[in-house]
Amino acid sequence: MEWTRAQSSVRGCYVTIPTMFQEPDLEVDLAAIRRHVSFLVEGGIRTGTGLVLAGGAAGDFSTMTLEERIRVAEAVVSEADGRVPVVMGAQTTSTRDLVDLAIGAEKVGAELIQVSPPYYFAHTEDDFFDYVMAAADAAEVGIIIYNTHWTSYGVSTAMVERLATIPNVVGLKWSAPDSGFMEFEQALSWFADRFAVIDNQLRFTTSHMLGASAIEVHVCNYWPQWGVQLWELLESGEYVAAQTELVKVAMPFMALWKEMEHHTGGDGYLDKLCMELVGLGSSRCRPPTRDLRDQFRQRAYEMLLATGVPRLSPPTEVGGVAAAE
Repeated sequence: MEWTRAQSSVRGCYVTIPTMFQEPDLEVDLAAIRRHVSFLVEGGIRTGTGLVLAGGAAGDFSTMTLEERIRVAEAVVSEADGRVPVVMGAQTTSTRDLVDLAIGAEKVGAELIQVSPPYYFAHTEDDFFDYVMAAADAAEVGIIIYNTHWTSYGVSTAMVERLATIPNVVGLKWSAPDSGFMEFEQALSWFADRFAVIDNQLRFTTSHMLGASAIEVHVCNYWPQWGVQLWELLESGEYVAAQTELVKVAMPFMALWKEMEHHTGGDGYLDKLCMELVGLGSSRCRPPTRDLRDQFRQRAYEMLLATGVPRLSPPTEVGGVAAAE
């Protein structure tokens, strides 16, 4: 199979769709997920300006069964209806599960899967190469390698060179520990010609200059137009304006996320809270992530207001008790 199309689809804003759950039983809410896909597409996240990830970390993959993860991806693919490329999260600790997820992604029509090194055990690079090969042999889907160095071993540049020999490995979702020796920039310089590289380190201006083809943008979940505008600034070489927007909008979001990390684990809780504050349907995350929406609702509202987010609803109109009350 020719993998050029899959690689070229990795372009623009890489948006992890939160998985919405029905309350109080926390069953997967496919209707709400479909509505959110439509919101993103209508907000400009389409082929060329973005792609969406179903069942990633901010999509609560770690709390879902394999069947739920495939059902979520199927709903996202169906609602996307060819308007925006769909990636299915395939992070797991089991090669057998990875194979099942790859086969499931192909069956439901996802163009790509996102794969990171198995966590918990200290696996070796040979383990990981065989792991990726198992997925590549199992299904006709493009593979994006996600360097989750904070939860498992870090993918080395030597490992990336080996993975480049697997034809359907088409992308790298990349960040690196920042020791001051420009490891992030080195990887971009070496591999942007072979892979579609997704910047997962908020170095968007630098990475775009070095050939990155996509950027991880959580803000898109509540303000997709901002993400599209940011991508257009990068594409037109307006790097000062792009960096100014990052500092104005993304930096306060990340600062609040960091504060919330002191209270619970997980990845998508702030995305979901911000979605509620602009009038979108949302939900809590599944446990063990705790529900911090009421505790941080006022703080999130103030952050969104200061960054210029449109369509804001006052916290008391969204529900819950604001922290300041």
